[in-house]
Amino acid sequence: MRNALFCSLIRRRRPANDVGIAYICSSLPGFSSDMGADEGSKLDEYTIVKEGEAEILMHRSNSVFYNKTQVNNRDMSIAVLRTFISRRKEEHGEYLTKKRRAKTKVHEEKPSSAQKEGDAQEEEPNGVAEKDGAHASEGSSNENGGGHFSELKEPRVLEALAASGLRSLRYAREVEGIGKIVALDIDKASVDACKKNIQFNGSLAVSKVEAHEADARVYMLTHPKEFDVVDLDPYGSPSVFLDSAIQCVADGGLLMCTATDLAVLCGGNGEVCYSKYGSYPLKGKYCHEMALRILLACIESHANRYKRYIVPVVSVQMDFYIRVFVRVYTSAGVIKNTPLKLSYIYQCIGCDSFHLQPLGRIATKNNSVRYAPGFGPAVPLECTDCGKKFNMGGPIWSAPIHDFDWVSSTLTDVRATKERYPAYDKISAVLTTISEELPDVPLFLSLHNLCATLKCTSPSAVMFRSAVVNAGFRISGTHVNPLGLKSDAPMDVIWDIMRSWVKTHPVKSQPADQPGTVILSKEPKLQVNFARAVGSLSKAQAKKVARFLPNPERHWGPKVRAGRQITSKHASLMGVDQINDKAVGVIEEPDNGEPDLKRQKI
Repeated sequence: MRNALFCSLIRRRRPANDVGIAYICSSLPGFSSDMGADEGSKLDEYTIVKEGEAEILMHRSNSVFYNKTQVNNRDMSIAVLRTFISRRKEEHGEYLTKKRRAKTKVHEEKPSSAQKEGDAQEEEPNGVAEKDGAHASEGSSNENGGGHFSELKEPRVLEALAASGLRSLRYAREVEGIGKIVALDIDKASVDACKKNIQFNGSLAVSKVEAHEADARVYMLTHPKEFDVVDLDPYGSPSVFLDSAIQCVADGGLLMCTATDLAVLCGGNGEVCYSKYGSYPLKGKYCHEMALRILLACIESHANRYKRYIVPVVSVQMDFYIRVFVRVYTSAGVIKNTPLKLSYIYQCIGCDSFHLQPLGRIATKNNSVRYAPGFGPAVPLECTDCGKKFNMGGPIWSAPIHDFDWVSSTLTDVRATKERYPAYDKISAVLTTISEELPDVPLFLSLHNLCATLKCTSPSAVMFRSAVVNAGFRISGTHVNPLGLKSDAPMDVIWDIMRSWVKTHPVKSQPADQPGTVILSKEPKLQVNFARAVGSLSKAQAKKVARFLPNPERHWGPKVRAGRQITSKHASLMGVDQINDKAVGVIEEPDNGEPDLKRQKI
């Protein structure tokens, strides 16, 4: 019955002469060319969702999760995956070139040694030629036939939490040079829907995508280093999947990981964040970037247990989630550098100044290098600016979170093929902003937050950036917050700039114990120059390129988890029109305001 409905829906939506769809329908058990009135009436329960070049069938009962908002996530993943495939080919070519040079060098050294033997034994003049010929034939056979590095196979992709399979189908249909894609889900309804969607997308999807009902953790543990790309996009925290995912990625492979539990990562539940990610968050304007760095530190800790380490290529905060793309390598020696990439953070409770404390350092003595614990403490017991105490959080990833060559290549490819990305405006804006961030500056300041501490009017962003540049420091924006400013200037320089600003823009008197009063009681030591600086605006700002776009529609955000009942309390997520819809699985509240005890279960 379900297959007959499926094929009838295909025929209703697709052209009648589609041979591929006709073949798929005829191959399904229970297919019948004649549809009854009762069966045909049930077709309205399905909706065709088209995104990019892929189409999926969605039932109105919300039994399989689909989130329209994640189109940004999927487009960004496709863009980075294309860059990964091209980079992988370049790295393989460089590796082959290096091996050929090494073999040529060995080939050139052997004749000289053989020539010496020939000079000593003149009675064997043909010995050198015989040895050279044997070596050459051996080398050519290793390079062409015997060497397993001579041929680069198409990358295998694992989507650990597939749901409807839309992401895997888009990978198969839109990413050139991709190999086999395995879509996993532990929910039987999701796997059935995924298999139907694979057939619905034609022969290309059928040849590349396969769906399995399995626990993603068990599957990844039993397939170590078998997949070049592993995609984790859970509904909530990815922490329970990280240990198995890091073992499943091949050397040099790409791990793509999403976390949607930002309330936990941004300090709403610090103890829960520590139990899941091994790091304590702090509340601040930079909390979303700190969430990215907490997730990276967590992935690195899982990788180190297996003598592996990560290299972040792109780390993004968009909408209501964070998404990181990291490459995974194996080296027992390189993982010794991990403490140099992690830091604790001290945040003042009065003025929101923050300072980083690295976990480790490199000690050099008599031309020998060793790793030692970091020096501390990084701050005194009380803040030198306002006299308040510090909160301590972390550890967080304090090394760069982007590879700017990757970001530049990805942005160039996205702009060249803009018609292939449904969310082109959003992802191009995000990548543009990322490309202009300072790479070696963790976290950022908020100009409005500084002014709120001093209770003063705010200078324009251009004036403040110019003052920092004129003082000899660097400054840039951040993709996380339109008001955020990254700078390598220390906090005493930042406060001197604000003191100089307040001198020309006085504030009302405040109580003596307020942080702003204590800060303004000190005279600035820096001669501040607010004149317009050349580097005060980025290239995107100078060209007025859009960098922070509004949501494309109302109620843009995470939707209800699959299988949950949709009631009036979800109006803020889905809109009143969706709540009042008479679709299957949608439950209305009674008019008298009393809850209906006999609610339909889905």
